[in-house]
Amino acid sequence: MVNAGLDLKTVDLTARQISQYHEEGYLVIESLVLESVCGALKERVAFLMGDFDPDSVRSIFTTNEQTRHADRYFMESAEKVSFFFEEEAFDASGNLKQSLALSINKIGHGLHSQDDVFRDFSLSCVWHSLLQQLGMKKPCAVQSMYIFKQPGIGGEVNCHQDSTFLYTTPMSVIGLWFAIEEATLENGCLWGVPKGHREGLLKRFERETPGSITTKMVTIKEHQWNQDELVALPVPKGSLVILNGEFPHLSYANRSNKSRHAYAIHAIDQVCEYPEENWLQPSQGKAFLPFRTA
Repeated sequence: MVNAGLDLKTVDLTARQISQYHEEGYLVIESLVLESVCGALKERVAFLMGDFDPDSVRSIFTTNEQTRHADRYFMESAEKVSFFFEEEAFDASGNLKQSLALSINKIGHGLHSQDDVFRDFSLSCVWHSLLQQLGMKKPCAVQSMYIFKQPGIGGEVNCHQDSTFLYTTPMSVIGLWFAIEEATLENGCLWGVPKGHREGLLKRFERETPGSITTKMVTIKEHQWNQDELVALPVPKGSLVILNGEFPHLSYANRSNKSRHAYAIHAIDQVCEYPEENWLQPSQGKAFLPFRTA
């Protein structure tokens, strides 16, 4: 188990970096997070998995819209540390084909609120300052997830926009994607469509009615991203990829023998409206956690 108090570097964006984020829809800052911090987060995840009973729940994460389903375990994960399996983790008899550590797709969606180590990292004033530099007035963290992209079975994440799942009026979602391990073409790095956020939001993933656990995908406008529009975003360990909520991005399946651990935090601006139809909701009477200001 590791101690809180992680050493994070201050981020002072240049005018050019801020312009690139708004023009291209993304920004890469290489090797920002120290190797010791990446190691501390990996160690903490191993500790959390040690307390998880794989027979207690069999929730499988998929981004394939033809098979997407949202079970109660998923829908109630906003303020919990929940475990989701890779689609290829089980054999025909329902048994794990490899160890638990090599079977989990991701842990989410409340690491930033429920675990001391991840809270210390996630809600840092460093990210508060960064988000304000990008235009947010009152940034708060709505969800977090630790993504494993397991060797051999790490599932593909199809092309999507984060605002589809965390819609606000006006649009405000910013994703902070940290490479806890090196992300390469072989192990499933991110790919994106530069300037694709200018197309606007294409879909919304919503609850059928507020409070319901049944969901629907609503098409706002028809558009298909062409394969030749995609640009690969391989990055070294410790890098931060900042994603506009309408920036189209994906990652291919990992068929290599190396994992691609990453940690993602999604932030919204508290001055914006967050609809009750959004799938992820805080408990009644609670609010999303703001980033620390000092």
